[in-house]
Amino acid sequence: MASDGGRKQFWKRSGAKVPGSIQHVYGAQHPPFDPLLHGTLIKPGSKPPTTPVKLKKVSTFQEFESNTSDAWDLGDDDDELLAIAAENLNTEVVMETAHKVIQNHSKLQEQHKFQEEHLQEEKQEEFAQLTPVACGDNRLVKSVSEGHTSSSLDNASENSSMQRSQSLPQTCIPPLASGMADCSTSVTPALTEREASRLDKFKQLLAGPNTDLDELRKLSWSGIPKRVRPIAWKLLSGYLPANVDRRESTLQRKRKEYFAFVEQYYDSRNDENHQDTYRQIHIDIPRMSPEVLRLQPKVTEIFERILFIWAIRHPASGYVQGINDLVTPFFVVFVCEYIEEEEVENFDVSSLPEEVLQNIEADSYWCMSKLLDGIQDNYTFAQPGIQRKVKMLEELVSRIDEQVHRHLDQHEVKYLQFAFRWMNNLLMREVPLRCTIRLWDTYQSEPEGFSHFHLYVCAAFLVRWRKEILEEKDFQELLIFLQNLPTVHWGNEDISVLLAEAYRLKFAFADAPNHYKK
Repeated sequence: MASDGGRKQFWKRSGAKVPGSIQHVYGAQHPPFDPLLHGTLIKPGSKPPTTPVKLKKVSTFQEFESNTSDAWDLGDDDDELLAIAAENLNTEVVMETAHKVIQNHSKLQEQHKFQEEHLQEEKQEEFAQLTPVACGDNRLVKSVSEGHTSSSLDNASENSSMQRSQSLPQTCIPPLASGMADCSTSVTPALTEREASRLDKFKQLLAGPNTDLDELRKLSWSGIPKRVRPIAWKLLSGYLPANVDRRESTLQRKRKEYFAFVEQYYDSRNDENHQDTYRQIHIDIPRMSPEVLRLQPKVTEIFERILFIWAIRHPASGYVQGINDLVTPFFVVFVCEYIEEEEVENFDVSSLPEEVLQNIEADSYWCMSKLLDGIQDNYTFAQPGIQRKVKMLEELVSRIDEQVHRHLDQHEVKYLQFAFRWMNNLLMREVPLRCTIRLWDTYQSEPEGFSHFHLYVCAAFLVRWRKEILEEKDFQELLIFLQNLPTVHWGNEDISVLLAEAYRLKFAFADAPNHYKK
């Protein structure tokens, strides 16, 4: 321990400024002290300081402590300052000023509200008599009076819709072969700041002479805005080239080629060799989802042609139940390219011009063909692709959640009994159509998305219901639950969480193939 002399020497440190001392600082924040203005702050017998006072050097701790004022200690100056403030502030003036501020704010709010109501009334009066008209690009547009009627209902549920932000796709734009301009009379719902920013990124990417497909895949993984989804899907599926100048000629050539197939093959649907295929297609189409869309005769006619032509041109597999579901997302997305309907499922497709319907039909055929090229072994004889993927799913689940796997095994529930449909229909029967479309945004952005990545999505989907599965203690109840999962209210947020978990599983297991082996 140091001696007393050492401590004394410590407190004799040189330096006029002692830490903790309070000195007047003059400058921008503290103007020079004026005794006339601040006379009340001067204590009797004291003189106003004109220059910083140099502290006397201290030699002992007691002297140091007595000459140092702590910033946290309350002194007499605080009470004096409060007293000055109370004397200088006039209560009547303060209340009058506050009252004026409140009145001005209320008037501004009332004026803003009146202007909005007046503007809305003017729009309703101006366009009330408008009937559905066609833009120059054959795109149907609702009358604005109808738009206001639907928008009032949307505003009523604004809070709930904002929570699930993208549970339903946003509105679409006209055909993008000639650009991405909106119809001037269209009525579109307001986009959130995030949605608007993402849409701008897509537009900038698609506006170039050559679209960077790798960058498009990165952007599309998290979902594609509805306005640019048709062109994005055509590019991601490989139906359209990346070069903008070649797209229009490619569309014309492929559409002409498709209808040449129709002219060549479709009349043979009632021949003895093909009538079984056509009859099966005719039986399966009414089982499609959504219900309202499948009941339209025009939609049935289009789907029959698409499926029959594909079956004839792919004799190795032919038509297999489940392929009919795979047309629906493409058809709905491409219909959305020409209409201003939030719920496409309820739209009367027959009201579209014949030329537009032909374009939608041909585009749907070619994009579906591109998809099936990557998973055709799912639909060849005995469907070996599905058999293999169901087995891989079983091995994967046994690794990531042994308890769920063991529970299913104990109750003799076979994966093939519920997961066959997951592979055959790509989960289309398990989630709403809006969720399937969002799911396919990511599938088309992933390498081998419909074949390889889909396996991890199914694994994440099964484990998602872990709690409910473990609560079921009976074979029949388990199977009924797994075949009728409660996803009717699912939205984009639910799908995003599912995809994130699937990506985590893929990252952990895809490069470790031994996880498939026991």
